Amino acid sequence: MTVDRNTKIGELLDADRTLAPIFLNMGMHCLGCPASRNETIEEACMVHGVDPDEILEQINEHLANK
Repeated sequence: MTVDRNTKIGELLDADRTLAPIFLNMGMHCLGCPASRNETIEEACMVHGVDPDEILEQINEHLANK
């Protein structure tokens, strides 16, 4: 799976639920809500004041280590 700034949170979590802690640690505690599922990684980071490159690095590292 290719993960970039435009990847939807819901699609990503459907593919790998073990990524949830990355989003929880950035303050995104509404992972099950329909609105957050349709946000892109970039949109979620903007709302929560997080650098999307840092989150993408964490996500891609997590996926590479599986």
